[in-house]
Amino acid sequence: MKYLVICFILLSVALYPSDHTFFEAEDRPGDDGSAIVLTWDLQSTDAAHIIIIRYMEEIEVPIVQTDRLRGRYTDDTAISPNEEYQYLLTYYDEENNELATLEAYGMATASWFDTTKLPLLIIAIIVAAAIIFFIYSAKKGKELYIRPINGLESMDEAIGRATEMGKPVLFIPGTLDLDNMQTIAGLTILGRLAQKTAEYDTDLIVPVCRSMVLSTAKEIVKEAYAKAGRPDAYRDTSVFYLTDDQFGFVAGVDGIIIREKPAANFFLGAFYAESLILAETGFASGSMQTAGTAEPSQLPFFVATCDYTLIGEELFAASAYLSRDPHQLGSLKGQDIGKAIFLSVLIIGIILEIVGVSFLKDFLSL
Repeated sequence: MKYLVICFILLSVALYPSDHTFFEAEDRPGDDGSAIVLTWDLQSTDAAHIIIIRYMEEIEVPIVQTDRLRGRYTDDTAISPNEEYQYLLTYYDEENNELATLEAYGMATASWFDTTKLPLLIIAIIVAAAIIFFIYSAKKGKELYIRPINGLESMDEAIGRATEMGKPVLFIPGTLDLDNMQTIAGLTILGRLAQKTAEYDTDLIVPVCRSMVLSTAKEIVKEAYAKAGRPDAYRDTSVFYLTDDQFGFVAGVDGIIIREKPAANFFLGAFYAESLILAETGFASGSMQTAGTAEPSQLPFFVATCDYTLIGEELFAASAYLSRDPHQLGSLKGQDIGKAIFLSVLIIGIILEIVGVSFLKDFLSL
């Protein structure tokens, strides 16, 4: 085997011409046609350094100046697809005398697929397959485990407390419009909450600050009362509009909290500077409070002033957690699989990077 390897090396050297020099310009594969790859090899010449220029609209544009006699360079500056570019490589000796010039033509073309994103495609396929599998499993009746969320588990406790005290429940679905996912998540929880208040015969107060949220919340609460078998108990005035102004809305809600003194407050949606004002007023009035938002900057205020806080994606998982709908449960479990895969790849990459650097240091120290 050793002799075969030696013969192969000798044959390769014999076939490789000693005066081999080349300069090529080729399309970079797997991109949108915005780059041309230049490769050159001048090892067999007396060259000391090179200069590569590109002709663009009859204008010479210097793009490479180096002393590397064998190299590779990607030209991605103002490259248009399907347009041919001329490159000239001129090499000089140590006294800066011009020896010769090599010419190459290259054209960039757009590819159907970006091959550098292939790992993302594989992960997306795995996540999609996991979602389909878990949805199918949930439809078949398999129990899918979801980690308990204390803020949602306490919903019955909060409504029961309000019923015993004879006080209302206050719900605010955030301060943004219906095009925000946090608002939609909050309204989903409102449907379950309204159904419970209907069953317990507890008053529900839902002030909103957007017209689209107003009409949607009214329909959700009305439908929830119908599901509970008490459509006659629904009051159209339980969901009402205050104002679009941020702090005007906060002032109005604070007034409601002080006057009505609700036994339970729910702040679930998108909140900003008004979060601490609302939660602090509810805390001072003695209300049991549950909050949830995906705004990281507001979470500390809710954690400090509320009994329960849904952190980040717990707010979005609430819909599947409460409804136990197979499609939502399967999607949630599939996304968890995707996160696990991403985290595993990240950890493996970090380990390989550390091991590779350590190996390189040990090799160089020999």
